[in-house]
Amino acid sequence: MADLSPIILLLALFSLIYGNAIASHHVYRNLQTHQSSDDSSSNQPYRTAYHFQPPKNWINDPNGPMRYKGLYHLFYQYNPKGSVWGNIVWAHSVSKDLVNWIPLDAAIFPSQPSDINGCWSGSATMLPGGKPVILYTGIDPNNHQVQNLAFPKNLSDPFLREWIKSQKNPLMAPTVANKINSTSFRDPTTAWKGKDGYWRVLIGNKVNTMGRAILYKSKDFVNWVEAKQPLHSAQRTGMWECPDFFPVLNNGPVNVGLDTSVDGDHVRHVLKVSLDDKKHDYYLIGTYDASQDVFTPDNGFEDNSQPVLRYDYGKYYASKTIIDDGKNRRVLFGWVNESSSQNDDIKKGWSGIHTIPRSIWLHKSGKQLIQWPVQEIESLRVNPVNWPTKLLKGGELLQVNGITAVQADVEISFQVRGFQKAEVLKNWADPQILCGMKGAGVKGGIGPFGLLVFASKDLQESTAVFFRIFRYQNKNLVLMCSDQSRSSLNKENDMTPFGTFVDVDPLHENLSLRTLIDHSVVESFGGEGKACITSRVYPTLAINEKAQLYAFNNGTSSVRITRLSAWSMKKANINGN
Repeated sequence: MADLSPIILLLALFSLIYGNAIASHHVYRNLQTHQSSDDSSSNQPYRTAYHFQPPKNWINDPNGPMRYKGLYHLFYQYNPKGSVWGNIVWAHSVSKDLVNWIPLDAAIFPSQPSDINGCWSGSATMLPGGKPVILYTGIDPNNHQVQNLAFPKNLSDPFLREWIKSQKNPLMAPTVANKINSTSFRDPTTAWKGKDGYWRVLIGNKVNTMGRAILYKSKDFVNWVEAKQPLHSAQRTGMWECPDFFPVLNNGPVNVGLDTSVDGDHVRHVLKVSLDDKKHDYYLIGTYDASQDVFTPDNGFEDNSQPVLRYDYGKYYASKTIIDDGKNRRVLFGWVNESSSQNDDIKKGWSGIHTIPRSIWLHKSGKQLIQWPVQEIESLRVNPVNWPTKLLKGGELLQVNGITAVQADVEISFQVRGFQKAEVLKNWADPQILCGMKGAGVKGGIGPFGLLVFASKDLQESTAVFFRIFRYQNKNLVLMCSDQSRSSLNKENDMTPFGTFVDVDPLHENLSLRTLIDHSVVESFGGEGKACITSRVYPTLAINEKAQLYAFNNGTSSVRITRLSAWSMKKANINGN
């Protein structure tokens, strides 16, 4: 007779999760309303056309993204009452293509003691049989952070419109016994299942200035026990928010995604954390010992010889990946906050957007991740403009005509020669500081060269995305910058330049740059996705049809444009029916 224990265990699992539940709660109606007449492009020049954002109010972290019955689900932190943070619920939109989104009613909102003061970030996990569940952080009456469970009311509904909370909530809570700081215990990851049959999940935490990814284990997804040690921790890093932990294929085909529970010699693992003190997303690549539940990074936070890598060197935070089983890829979602003042956000009536979802995979070197906009976004491209090879002389500025410069997708590649003219960098420098010192207006030997976006006719305003090459320890060092210092005449905006070094060899390969331009966001990918920088800018002159786009070279050496392809981008249906 067949061994029925796995079946009995599975039935018990679903009984625990789906059987012991409170009644379905009332759903808030009309949290998202359609744009009013004063939201026209002339009155709202900074609203994006194809980056995700609701019609109004505050949004932040992407939560619990998943693919279910052929639909992508995006939940996100949302304030239904205003354009500043507060009153947080899980708003909900669905999509067939990660480009066009349909808004639904809020999925999770305060309704029981374990989340009465807020429903904060969390993740979705697919249980056996393709049954989704959500773990999320709730704020209880004592303002303690606790972890809660929710699951769909109707699994046959592909829209997953209503969610039920477990009557056993909270499932994980700070106590005197476990010595967990009750205000630093949040943002559960997608769970993964070990060969021992136990589910595992990480919770972000800190002890004094030590950041930690606390590990919990469960056989039934309801009763969770804290492991004896965190999966990983690091001193002097502060609170670890929105942790994410997932496997990536090692030395395999590019752009292949793996289920979170996959383990073995053919994979590496990525631990990503959002550092609350720095407001950036950092990631570590390393080895996961599944038997001991220990993650050992190749280069850690405390290894001063190598900088810890970031997903994005601009405005980007609280990111979350999913496995897209439909296309066998891992997809990254991230939040971009505003660079404008809070008063301006209140006047606009909204704050926050999400980046274009990115495919993410391990580079063949094994040293870093590669990111690239999901292929579906190319469906919005229209009116292509293609240049033949052009020599871009020092001091030259070439306008890119024929596209809508305020709403575009641009790919450009440069070939560089004459490296003896590169500036010598005597001491290692923080690349962001270097971009501030060596902005687009500072003439160099090789560079700056790249794109001027959101440029006004007289160039009083422009945002420069560019490369500059230095010689450092007898090697060519490529700096990539997004220089917002001249992006707006409104000096109340944050116009801090952003930058990073790109691991490319300009002697043997061209320098590539792809930039997605969308009214107030400049999302750039250098070195074929090795470096990403997202900027938010709010020009006063270079808005709508007045915005212009240029290729430029402000170095003394000529560079060759080997390719320029640009498209206007259609408006996506972000808040349609």
